[in-house]
Amino acid sequence: MDSLVFVLDANVFMEAARRYYAFDLAPSFWQGLQQYAAVGRIKSIDRVKQELDRGNDDLADWADVEFKDAFATTNRQDVIDVYAHVMEWVAGRSQYTDAAKDKFASGADGWLVAFAKACSCVIVTHELPAPHARNNVKIPEVCDEFGVEYVDTFAMLRALQIVLS
Repeated sequence: MDSLVFVLDANVFMEAARRYYAFDLAPSFWQGLQQYAAVGRIKSIDRVKQELDRGNDDLADWADVEFKDAFATTNRQDVIDVYAHVMEWVAGRSQYTDAAKDKFASGADGWLVAFAKACSCVIVTHELPAPHARNNVKIPEVCDEFGVEYVDTFAMLRALQIVLS
């Protein structure tokens, strides 16, 4: 795990900021993200940034100032090509409702998986596998289909040896 690059889902930022790693309670969490982003070990994508911006809150401000250079573009042919395959797979899954497919297509999750696949990154998400879900396409299901590794925040922190003090 010494050279893994972690790409963060929006829910990692949102859950941390709004709950257990609030900026005033755990500044070392945010400093750790910035430190590892500066050396290219942690990043996210432009479409996650768009989701964070909709919050119009301290998290959006932090992302704009402290993490702005760590949001990678998804406007790359290799990512676009994988994204097309991801969307084909989701569209062909009869278990998902049309609303679930539409929601997935309009959000960042498909792009996150495509970026991770194209760039050999590990996704960090709070989503859990739900192989029988009908109303939501979950990141872990798509990752499993496309051979993309995923972990939760705590596994990433341990892998990077980020100690919160």
